[in-house]
Amino acid sequence: MSQSRPTYIFLGSSVTYGADGRSMCDYLSGTMDAEILKWAVSGTTLSSAYENSYVARLQAAIGKQEYCDHFICQLSTNDAGKSCGLGIISNSFSTEDFDTATIIGAMEFIIASARAKWNCPVSFYTGTYFENQRYADMVAALLKLAEKWRIGVIDLYNDAEMRAVDAGSYKRWMLDPVHPTWDGYVEWWGPRFREYLETHTK
Repeated sequence: MSQSRPTYIFLGSSVTYGADGRSMCDYLSGTMDAEILKWAVSGTTLSSAYENSYVARLQAAIGKQEYCDHFICQLSTNDAGKSCGLGIISNSFSTEDFDTATIIGAMEFIIASARAKWNCPVSFYTGTYFENQRYADMVAALLKLAEKWRIGVIDLYNDAEMRAVDAGSYKRWMLDPVHPTWDGYVEWWGPRFREYLETHTK
């Protein structure tokens, strides 16, 4: 660890920001002996085709952050909603070779940048399952990208246990098909993130 307490950085949009400003990041902050940094702006995309993208915000913040023991990035549903181009997985590992206007290019740029800066584990996380073919395509692309880069994926989308919730619990845990409630973060999503970080951070 870089410090006595590990530092976890979460880059994302409204799902990372959370219901009333509280998400799994705040759950983790209250249940783990760790510093949780939440770099989240609602409505933003991975793709640099739109203003205030993940790419732009990472570039602005990365030089000011000395420590990171695990970097976690949200696979944003906003890219699916705004019909950002998916792109293709490149043969390169160099930041200057990625088309960050595409979703895959943005993800590759983020992975390469985080690794170069902090030499730490990098993971992406998906949302839980909802009916949207464009997001399903993004999840499939992420899983292929994970093989290239050997990154972690907190794959809530394809998690059979996460899907097998009763209607009453789902209604209490989700504001809509994309955004959890605070109870959803505490009782459903948060424990999965804690277990993952405890077992996947060096």
